Amino acid sequence: MTADMIFTSESVTAGHPDKLCDQISDAAIDAFLREDSGAYAIVECAVAAGVIFLAARYAAEADLDLPSVARQVIADTGYSDGRFDARRCSILTSFMELPLTMRQPPMAAGDEEWAQRCAARDQANVFGYACRDTPELMPLPISLAHRLARELDNARQSGLSGLSPDAKTQVSVEYRGGRPVRIHGVAITAAVSPDERTREFEDRLQSLALDTLAEGEIRPDAKTEFYISVNAGAPYVIDGPARHAGLTGRKNGIDTYGEIARHSGAALSGKDPSRIDRIGAYAARHAAKNLVAAGLAEKCEVHLGYAIGQSAPLSVSVETFGTGRLPDAELSARLQRHYDFRPAAIERRFKLRTHPALANAGLFRPLAVYGHFGRPELGLPWEDASASLALRE
Repeated sequence: MTADMIFTSESVTAGHPDKLCDQISDAAIDAFLREDSGAYAIVECAVAAGVIFLAARYAAEADLDLPSVARQVIADTGYSDGRFDARRCSILTSFMELPLTMRQPPMAAGDEEWAQRCAARDQANVFGYACRDTPELMPLPISLAHRLARELDNARQSGLSGLSPDAKTQVSVEYRGGRPVRIHGVAITAAVSPDERTREFEDRLQSLALDTLAEGEIRPDAKTEFYISVNAGAPYVIDGPARHAGLTGRKNGIDTYGEIARHSGAALSGKDPSRIDRIGAYAARHAAKNLVAAGLAEKCEVHLGYAIGQSAPLSVSVETFGTGRLPDAELSARLQRHYDFRPAAIERRFKLRTHPALANAGLFRPLAVYGHFGRPELGLPWEDASASLALRE
């Protein structure tokens, strides 16, 4: 990323087929953990016109009806009728029940050997990023794109008749000297009912975008360009999975930092807390956010590298892009003094198997749309910056 540039990030609404698959996969993980906090589970989903393929490999003391979980997510997302809907879609399954010995063993009080025994089950390079663009220390383009996607979903649920659950948003932000200064452009692509007047609906969506983005410190100005596209290339009857297929884990840029920073090639959704490619990304974000919150850098990327069968990461590195108050090597050393990056220690620190959210809406399903980072409304443990002052020492 250069100091002076225009950077664009996109988001999608809850009914986008890829996000539908992510939500089904994470709803299944929440369901496993509600019944068995030690569950091991990998759940992947693919969706196309009228068909869902659901694959799960798990070891858990649980009795779940995963197709029913999937149908509930589909209904909640807004697909209750039409060419693709929760009641009539076909669900094909491939389930493999694994030995219960693959479950996460319970931790004895004060058992540090437990954390050492619970090694990484896969190899992974994971990245965390934070910057001062927004109060939640997220890049501004992805933060605004998510805000707009969320508002489209809210508007549909609140009575904006004719709007499909499947829509895309895109926000372009102009940077000068490495700082965001203005919104250059805003794009919305949506499907609406053929009963709606296309031009009038485009005007309504542009008004919604203006109202939504006017809430921030950096807001649209007289030169901001709007690209509102309704029913582009296809009629309403073939939106969502009836138009384009979806797959778990295919929106990594949307899930993380809007591609302004590096992210792992591995999916985040559909994996229980034993998977280091998921929870390692949360730990790396937590570390990067706390470094920035402590005033030690204006922006920061933390990299953690793991090998199969090893508990401690092979490497912990920090890149502050010339904005650090201390050398990057010193910041890396401070992270290693203050944070335990072993997989089991990350699980324990964030309470990923026992978090109170699991008993309600779920801890992981809400992450499957609008991003896994930032999200002040969710109170995510890896977004807590209360320990940042300790990093100054």
